[in-house]
Parts: sequence; C-alpha cells; structure tokens
Amino acid sequence: MTEKKRILLIYPPSPVMNREDRCQQPTKDLIVIPPLPPTDLMYLAAIAEREGLEAKIKDYSQSGNLEQDLREFKPDYLVVNIATPSLEHDLDAIRKAKEINPEIITIAKGAAFLTLGEKILAEHEFLDFGILGEAEETLKEILEEQEKTRILGIYYKENGNVKFTGNRAFIEDLDSLPFPARHLVDNSIYRRPDNNKVQATIKVERGCPFHCFFCLATPVSGAKVRRRSVENIVAEIRECVEKYNIRNFLFWSDIFNLDKKWTMDLCQAIIDSGLKITWSANTRADTADLEMAKMMYKSGCRLVSIGVESGSQEMLEKMGKNITLNDVRRTVKVFKQAKIRIYNYFVIGLPWETEETVEETIRFAIELNSDFISFYTATPLPGSRFYDYAKEHNLFDKETSFESAYFYPAVNTHYLTKERVFELHKSAIKRFYLRPLYILKMLSRIRSFAEIRNYFVAGMNVLLRK
Repeated sequence: MTEKKRILLIYPPSPVMNREDRCQQPTKDLIVIPPLPPTDLMYLAAIAEREGLEAKIKDYSQSGNLEQDLREFKPDYLVVNIATPSLEHDLDAIRKAKEINPEIITIAKGAAFLTLGEKILAEHEFLDFGILGEAEETLKEILEEQEKTRILGIYYKENGNVKFTGNRAFIEDLDSLPFPARHLVDNSIYRRPDNNKVQATIKVERGCPFHCFFCLATPVSGAKVRRRSVENIVAEIRECVEKYNIRNFLFWSDIFNLDKKWTMDLCQAIIDSGLKITWSANTRADTADLEMAKMMYKSGCRLVSIGVESGSQEMLEKMGKNITLNDVRRTVKVFKQAKIRIYNYFVIGLPWETEETVEETIRFAIELNSDFISFYTATPLPGSRFYDYAKEHNLFDKETSFESAYFYPAVNTHYLTKERVFELHKSAIKRFYLRPLYILKMLSRIRSFAEIRNYFVAGMNVLLRK
C-alpha cells in the first residue's frame, strides 16, 4: 500500500499577524482585535485531505516548533501564508524547510503576489510556487501534479526564469468547497476579545464591487460578490456547534449586508435552525435598515463593524468610499436601536490628509459614540490603488516599511509628515477612549472577569501607546 503524501500548512513563526489577504496587520499594535484562526489554511487542508493527503496545520505565531515538525512530520509539501508586513520573516521559514529537506515542494500564497510575484520568485530560489488569487483549485491542481503551464494562477521557475501562467477565474460556486478542516487546529486559541469565548470564522461570501483607494478587497476577491447558499452556511454553523462546541462566530465577508434578501434569509434560517449562537460581521454604512438590523439581532448578531474611514466628506469622496456622513449617522442609529454593538473603522494618513481633515474625523468618531473604534494609519500595501498612487507621486522613501502596517505610517501625505500623522493617530485614539462618559458606559456593561481583564489590557494599550 502506497504511503500517503503529507502536507504541512502554516502561519510562519513571524510576528503575530492577522493574515487575511485584505487585512494584513500585526496584532501587537491593535487594541481590541484578536488574532484570527487560519481559515484559509483550513480550506486548503480540506482540499488536500479530499485529494488523499495527510494534512497538518500549524499557526507558529501562537505555538509550536517549525524545525521539529519538519523533521518529525516529514511533509512532501509546505504551504505558507505570507503577508507583506512580515514578508522576509515568512520567506525565511520556507528557506529553513528547503535546508532540512531539499526535496520538499514549497508553496506560498498571499496578497503580495498581486504586485511582487515575479520579484519574490526571482530572489528566493527555495520557493517553488507562488499562488496568486484564490488558492483552493490551484493547490488541488498542484497536488495532482498537473503540467505547470496548465495550472492558472501560479508563479514558478523554469531554467532560472520566472514564469506566470495567467490569472485564474474566481470560484463561482463557493458551496462546492469543503468545510474548513477545523479538526486540524486548536480552536481554543481563537477567542472573542470581549468575553474570551472561543470564536470561529465562517466565510459567507467573497468579493467587493467598491474598490476603495486603500483596500485590497477587490484585487484579492474580485468585484463580483459571490455568496454561499443560506443552507450551506447554516450547515457549517451546525457542524461547529455540534462537533466543536463553538457558538460564537465572525461571519467574514467584505460587505455582509449588501443584499437585503440574502441577509434576511440567512438570519431567518439561523433562527429556524434552533442553534443558539452569537455572531458579528462587517457591514456597509449605507445598506442597513431597522428591519434588517432587528432581524440580525434576533438571529444572534451582537456586533457589527462599519468602515467609516473618515469624518471628512471630501476625504470619503477622494478615497472612493461612495458613502456620505449622513449615511453613516443613519446606519449607526439603526444598529443602536437594534441593540447591536458597533465597531467603527477609521483611516488616517491618505495622501490628501490635513490637520483639518483629521480633526473632522476625530470629532465625527466622538459624535457617533460607537462602542469601539480603530484609527488605522493608511498603508499603501502592494496591490492597492494607494500603492500605485504612492509610487507615481514619490511618496515612498528609503525608510518606507510595511512592518507596522496600519499602525506606523509608511508614507507622508501631501501635507503631513509620517511623524505628524502618527502623533495625530495616537491623539485620536486617546481622545475617543479616555472620555469619562465612555469609560463609565463600558464599565457598566461588564458581565465577567474575562471582560474586566480584556478591557484592562485594551485600556493599558491606549495609555501606554508610543
């Protein structure tokens, strides 16, 4: 009997990162966002198991010893999620794997291949394949050992030259994918930041039609929104509840509530299932109404994240956000009426940012008075329109680094230095979170020791932010 081939899929032993392709950020710099489970690797592991391989997933940013696993597990394939902010750290893990086993087939995936694919392959001889785009079907064809030239979406080397086989179409039927291989990870590591309960990520849809200036969602997932069926999503929820005893979920999507009928149908199906769960999701600032918000709450939604981005209408228009400040006000009001907590995202430091627009943003955040906020510093990650603009307008300098993405600015604006943007960023966080009435509101909501601990850690992060 032929021994099964083995595949090791990893988040490398680099700084702790949120590694979803459109949200690549070191978690050490975040106030309340926890590390996310390696759902992308779970999908790929499920594909590998379907192909008859023995799979192992490791998130080395949390625990484990890569070299030991390489020697003991002896994988035939290594799949690594690489992130632009930790790129060299991540690639070093692949180098070590080749040193231990020169025969191992090394595969990297990540948004960096949107722009840097040829460069990465050319400069790192130990990397065999780079995957651009959705990786499930591409990995399947690599594991089937199909002819390289016929596998769309890969970078590889031939006679010392880097080849690219062309873009692969996005997966239309997301229901055709197996459920993520959660049996291969320690689910207890990944918890809600407020009550410390185990939380799973369920990817309910892919794609975003808006293509905002700074965002990778559209380049990574395409402009067409592709949704899973309501039945398929509920089946995965049921598996999580019954097999893994997980009842808290992040419904991962670029715009959860863009289609009202689908949103309402999903909420009703969750209610009808009898599964008692809580969940959160990303939402648009102009697509919710009170009927939808109440149905979301009834089905278990307790938190929505809204990408507000700026309190300056001029800035919103320049970044292509396609919302108004009044849209935001209405949406926040609707979710407050439905008793759903709100997490607003803002970004400071886009090319047109001034002292005045930052002040407008801070005042707007305080006016909205949502439960949580994040002020990110604008980061022109490769693949975004912001990256192309920054190159064209010479905003990069020799000190530009993505290692502190969304925390320390990578570029100046046309009017502000990186140093000034960072000072304004710190000021914004403190002005929002250190308001006495806000602190009293959050203290009044504490229901467990875990919440006390988590809010204390978040508070210290604000006070000691450097």
